Amino acid sequence: MTDLLLEGERIDQLVSQGVQIIQSPDVFSFSLDAVLLAHFASIPKRGTIVDFCSGNGAIALFMAPKTNAEIIGVELQERLADMGKRSILLNHFEDQVTMKQLDIKNVLEEINSDSVDFITCNPPYFKEQPNSKKNPNPYYAIARHEIHLKLDDVFQSASKLLKMNGKIAMVHRPDRLMDILDSMRQHRIAPKRIQFIYPKEGKEANTILIEGIKDGKTDGLKILPPLYVYGEDNEYLPAIKDMLHGGK
Repeated sequence: MTDLLLEGERIDQLVSQGVQIIQSPDVFSFSLDAVLLAHFASIPKRGTIVDFCSGNGAIALFMAPKTNAEIIGVELQERLADMGKRSILLNHFEDQVTMKQLDIKNVLEEINSDSVDFITCNPPYFKEQPNSKKNPNPYYAIARHEIHLKLDDVFQSASKLLKMNGKIAMVHRPDRLMDILDSMRQHRIAPKRIQFIYPKEGKEANTILIEGIKDGKTDGLKILPPLYVYGEDNEYLPAIKDMLHGGK
């Protein structure tokens, strides 16, 4: 399947799901955040799932073995979307997973409103500010900074796509939690599950996972137990190893 690779690209694996992903050091590659989100999300067994900010398709591909649902990746950057399309072929998921090169703000041009059961999103984390320092690589800058997509854009489009009681799960940074909650409420999405991820015990949380329901009741929010990534030996802890390697 090396004929699917372009110059400078490689194939990485998520052993726990038996999934292979085409990556390149020239563009934004998937990280542990993608694995955490795919593990955290309450993935439905059937229906339609949309993966916003899909990048090279990592989260969509990680979810595929866990469900019979149709999965649609939505990615703005042409290069990343193309890598995702080839990774879909690499894993023989073409009957289940598709990739659309599309701006999330225009997603209703391709996907019907009130038709989606579940959305995942690993969005740009950092607010776009005139003096903010950005990566000189435009692929990294767009993936990390709200240059083309803001939080409100995500939840506005999600609210339009989701069926009543459809869900959205997102990975983000803890310092944006209030912005996330405000935007969810503004767009009729009730937060239901939150989990904080810590690099190791004694450190501040550096990642947050959050899931909400469209038109859900505003009570019943659950804060899940904390998840620690590394032990004192700086090796992955068993829960993280299991996500990556399936306990092997």
